Amino acid sequence: MYILPIIGFIVVVILSGFRIAQEYQRAVVFRLGRFQAIKGPGLYWLIPFIEKQQLVDIRTKTVDLEQQETITKDSVTIKVNAVLWFKITNPEDAIIKVADYNKAVYQFSVTALRNIIGQHSLDEVLREREQINATLQKIVDAATVPWGIKIEMVEMKDVEIPEAMQRAMAREAEAIREKRARIVKAEAELEASIKLTQGAKIMEGSPVALELRRMQMLSEIGIDNNTTTIVMIPSDFTNAARSLTELVATKKAEE
Repeated sequence: MYILPIIGFIVVVILSGFRIAQEYQRAVVFRLGRFQAIKGPGLYWLIPFIEKQQLVDIRTKTVDLEQQETITKDSVTIKVNAVLWFKITNPEDAIIKVADYNKAVYQFSVTALRNIIGQHSLDEVLREREQINATLQKIVDAATVPWGIKIEMVEMKDVEIPEAMQRAMAREAEAIREKRARIVKAEAELEASIKLTQGAKIMEGSPVALELRRMQMLSEIGIDNNTTTIVMIPSDFTNAARSLTELVATKKAEE
């Protein structure tokens, strides 16, 4: 009569030692407080009352680094937030070497983010975000490797700049655009003047070309139905006036 309950108790104890870990889980097994093995995924058995386990999720995790107010190298106060992705590559180290790996990764990442922003000017933070992300990833990854954690990627989501600095940057960008517009306009005027000079030299040796240009100008003006009155002066008058001016100047020089 006493054998059946004992057998039943033994069976229950044995069955209670079976565990199941999902494909994305690993079990860190401790025997009497000492690390024994990594088990899973699938079905495995633990010695009841002697072995204990702690499940670890080895999937990639996302950590949202809250907005941090920090000062850049050129003494500008900005607010930066970022996102970090990491995964556990060694469950044993993640459980044994750090008390709370989630909190440890978060706190170290926030500290590293503030430090690296302080080493760059505002312009560098805005222009070289990819480089800063890569540097931040290397710094955090180097610190978390002993914990059995791999930092896969770090991305800054947003950089909030003070309103006064935004207005100053807008004025600067507007001034730069205006400078570029003036340079382009000056270059166009220079090129146009060169072309006009070349055309004038060609037409100077061909009176017929000059007359054709005048007729073309008249046709262009007439397209718009313009009511402007135009008085045409023959080119011979212009040549005569120029010859007379040159003759008077020559006589004055002789006197």
